[in-house]
Parts: sequence; C-alpha cells; structure tokens
Amino acid sequence: MSKIILSILGLFLLVNCSPENSSSNTTENLYFPPLAGTNWETKSIANLGWKQEAVQPLLDYLELKHSKSFMILVNGRIVMENYFNGHSATTNWYWASAGKTLTSTVTGIAEQEGFININNKVSDYIGTGWTSETLAKENLITCKNLLSMTSGIEDIANGDDVSPSSLTYKADAGTRWAYHNVYVKLQDVIAQATGQTWANYFNTKLRDKIGMNGSWLTLDNNIVYFSTTRSMARFGLLMLNKGKWKNNTILNEAFFNAATTTSQNINLGYGYLWWLNGKSSYHLPQTQLQFPGSIIPNGPNDMFMALGKNDQKIYVIPSKKMVVVRMGEAANTDNPSFALSGFDNELWQKINALYQ
Repeated sequence: MSKIILSILGLFLLVNCSPENSSSNTTENLYFPPLAGTNWETKSIANLGWKQEAVQPLLDYLELKHSKSFMILVNGRIVMENYFNGHSATTNWYWASAGKTLTSTVTGIAEQEGFININNKVSDYIGTGWTSETLAKENLITCKNLLSMTSGIEDIANGDDVSPSSLTYKADAGTRWAYHNVYVKLQDVIAQATGQTWANYFNTKLRDKIGMNGSWLTLDNNIVYFSTTRSMARFGLLMLNKGKWKNNTILNEAFFNAATTTSQNINLGYGYLWWLNGKSSYHLPQTQLQFPGSIIPNGPNDMFMALGKNDQKIYVIPSKKMVVVRMGEAANTDNPSFALSGFDNELWQKINALYQ
C-alpha cells in the first residue's frame, strides 16, 4: 500500500512541476504595463527555459542588419529589449506601412461607435469626386475595399499620390488586390464621420488608452506614425489580447477577428491592412503574381503582422503569447523593401533558435 501511495505522490509532483504548469509557460496571465511611467515587468531567458546561447547570434544578426531596436514580449512581459546604432528607449522612429494597422484599428473603433459602416461606399463620407474614375466606378469602392486593398485603383503608374487626379481606374472594386496608399482615405472618412481631426480621434480612442506615445507626420504623400519601440510593443500587446487592454475593450473582438483573417479571396495572406502568415498562398506589393505557401515559412502559422518599408515589424503570435518588434533601417540597404523581405524569414530562423 505504501508503494502505491508513494507512486501516486510521485505522479502528483511530476504533473505539478512539469513545464506545462510552470510560471514561465504561456498559460501565465497576460500582463499589461501601467499607462504612464517606465515600469514594465520582465521575464528572463532562463526563466522561460529558452536557450541563452542563441541570444548573442540573434543580437549580432540584428546589429549587422542595421536594426535600431528589437523587443520580445511573452505574456506581455519583456524578455528581450535591445537598442543599436545610437537608438534608445526614448527615441522615436517611423512605423512606415506598419502603421496601416493603426488605421485599420481606428476604423474598427469608429464603426463600433456607430460613426461609419465599412460596407458603405467611401463617397458616403467624403463626397464624390475623390477619384478621377467615373461616378459609377467610384461608387463601387467601399471602406472595406480600402481595408482589404481591393479598391481597383491603379497601383503603380501614379505612385503614392492620393489626390483625385492620381486615383485612376484599373479594375472594378473587389476584383483585384493591389497594395496602394489609397487606404489613407480611411483617415479622411473617419475625420468627416466623427467631426474630429484624424489625429485627435486616434489619440483619444487608441493611443492614450494604451499608454502609447507618438504622432502622425506628413512625409511627401504619406502620413506616417512615429513612436518609441515600447509604444509599438504596446499596440502589439493590445492586438495579442484581441483588442482589449486588460479588461477594457478598445476594439471589439468581431472587428479584430475580421481584421486578422483573410479579407478577400485574391490574396489569402491579407486581412484588414494586416499581413497573415500560414496561408496556402499570398501576393506581394507591386505584383499580381500569386506565390504558393506561407509568407514567412520559418514563422509560426498563426502569426499576423504589421509590416513597413525598410523592415519595420510587429509580429503577433497568439499560440506563443508573443509579440516581436523590430525597428531600423532596411536590413538589406542595396534592396529596400516595401513590406515583406527575405529578412523576415532569416530573422525568424534566429528567433526560433531561442526556444526550439
């Protein structure tokens, strides 16, 4: 009988001391840093059971590839936070097209507050004549088309200019996927619908509610967000928690789910201005070619991503309760990227080495 009791006790201890039940596992409660100040809980590589010997090769690679900053959060806690090439925790840097996801999120907020309906045509909010298409073709373009990059507007010949003369017809809305700056018209839609400036609505409904810093600046034909690396990580953490900051719903879960799943049947790797990993095929900016397989083969299949020019990155991985952020110059200075680049797959090879 005593042997049976000892066996049961041993099994109980084994179960309760296993990695699945340890505090370093992804079942640990999600942590959110205070809205103000610099306090942010951390978690060590050793505490997670990750491989310390894989850290330095990752950091060497990041520095070699012209990175400014790099962060990994697990369950909201900082596991790695590194700065390179004169950058610091208080330095603002541009998000480039990774900031498209901010516009997507605020569009969802405006819809949940009843100001807009993404299925309505854009001209319902900003008037007709915002393109040089015929009225019939222009009125085919909905806010959802802008979110999903299916406006049908010419994507290459006229560059990033979004004045009416440069927004010309290429195909009917909804029939063609093409990466284009016309998505920025969503900011005009929101400003008109709410009666506020885009920046004011963004600040009060998103930025300030999750403790981000930063501002929108106009650069050439683009409106670009600048912030610290930690602010980028805060946004990633919000999205890891499906639009909630702690128990405060910033973005409703229905819109979050729509934004982070395939939004149309042309580019399976694209949601509402979010890139999606793990799909059977995908398209890239400035091409109509369809590529088979996952966008980032080395990355987790459930990962969704905010990707910007010159390798600005937010990777959100729900299955691992992880957020990964990279800011910097183009990893390959001879061939700057618009959103995706070979750097993504190489970087994930290095990240995988931490825990595989």
